[in-house]
Amino acid sequence: MSRLAAAVLVFTVSAAVLVLEILAGRLMAPYVGVTLETFTGIIGTVLAGISLGAWGGGRLADRHDPKRLLGPMIAIGGILSLLSVPVVDFLGAGLQGANPPTIVLLAFAGFFAPATVLSAVSPAVVKLQLADLAETGSVVGRLSAIGTAGAIFGTFTSGFVLVAAVPTRPTIRAVGIALIATGLVLDLWLRRERPAPATLVAALLAGLLSIAAVGPCQFESAYFCGRVVTPEDDPSVRTLVLDTLRHSEVDLDDPTRLTFSYTLTMSDVFATLAPEGEPLDVVNIGGAGLSMPRYLAATRPGTHSTVLEIDEVLVDVAVEQMGAVVDEDLQVVVGDGRLTLRELPERSADLVIGDAFGGVSVPWHLTTREFVEDVRRVLRPGGTYVLNLIDYGAKGFARAEAVTLAAVFDHVTVLAPSERLTGGRGGNYVMVASDAPIDVAAVLARNAARGDDEAAVSSPPHPADLAGTTFADFVGGAEVLVDDHAPVDTLITPLPTRG
Repeated sequence: MSRLAAAVLVFTVSAAVLVLEILAGRLMAPYVGVTLETFTGIIGTVLAGISLGAWGGGRLADRHDPKRLLGPMIAIGGILSLLSVPVVDFLGAGLQGANPPTIVLLAFAGFFAPATVLSAVSPAVVKLQLADLAETGSVVGRLSAIGTAGAIFGTFTSGFVLVAAVPTRPTIRAVGIALIATGLVLDLWLRRERPAPATLVAALLAGLLSIAAVGPCQFESAYFCGRVVTPEDDPSVRTLVLDTLRHSEVDLDDPTRLTFSYTLTMSDVFATLAPEGEPLDVVNIGGAGLSMPRYLAATRPGTHSTVLEIDEVLVDVAVEQMGAVVDEDLQVVVGDGRLTLRELPERSADLVIGDAFGGVSVPWHLTTREFVEDVRRVLRPGGTYVLNLIDYGAKGFARAEAVTLAAVFDHVTVLAPSERLTGGRGGNYVMVASDAPIDVAAVLARNAARGDDEAAVSSPPHPADLAGTTFADFVGGAEVLVDDHAPVDTLITPLPTRG
């Protein structure tokens, strides 16, 4: 094998491993979400496969002729890559909970084997290239550098191009087919023998199983696997499901109908901000199905909403399937919420709504004191920031975010059922922050009139707060989140079972 052929082979196979690693996150997202824990589990599992493959491939190359190993290794790696799709879909549909053991199990089942087999290729190529022991260092160093370059290429290509341009499953299938074809051709070239029939049969079966695995996505963007669901008993309702969570729900016939408890609580807050029916200038951080802009346009005609949404595909889905109308009163700015908020003028909004999620968590850079200060900059004097977040268990994230809001705004109120404020399982928390006093009593009165059971804790204390519990009791010893230290993914306690 020439030096050029060896370099191309190592580069290509290393790139394939990293493409699979990046795409693993998207393939697994509908079952375990997209969190720091998800990528930690995937990266650790693939690195374990790379380590074992490099060690095992070196030992095999010492015991067997590398010319007889390379083709089958690459073909088997391609077969295993094809099988990652049905394996993840089959196991993911039955697993419960986005916890580290579940994530590692799913990553191991889908991607450990192909990473291991494909990583055995490089040491076999090294052995094939070693014609003189005096050049060992040069050969190993050169091929190691080329393999690393291939890994970088695979990372950049998949992360910056493939994920956004092509659905995940077809991309993985294309990688698997390309590897199988490469392995078969290489085997024919190096050994001058036809591929074993068993290899061809295994490749065909793997391809059929991979194609048969449809997956749960109706559409796929660079950020989400999504679907729009219509309940059989309520045909005018559309529910937007992204990965593992319901993110938005609208009634096509009635934009004032809100079904999620936190959106109802937000509507109670909105009603206290100005005389009912008076238009507002609103900034929405996170758009999803654009349910809140539709609601405010219907209840406060003339309201102007600016939506900061990172995912352009979601905007299209909201317009085409969920009844949203983008016009002069609804402007959508596509981009990261933190960066696009910086471009908005000072004192230009009466209300800022925070409802952006990556999985179950608010993206950490949208939680810090520095970000909240920018929200305050955009608000007019006396304007209000209303934030939705989810937390369970010890509720470390909810407590830290409440403290962070209180470090920037003069008045902060946390709204949730009383058991969530004093302990309990957890769930959604609606946090309200303003430099003007918050009419907590009016918010709770509207909530109670609807039959809901929200309670409140406020800083400074408010007469309508939950008896026996203060804001200080709720936040405990939580620290303010700042850009240099905002461990949201470790503070948050996710729901232990998927619902």
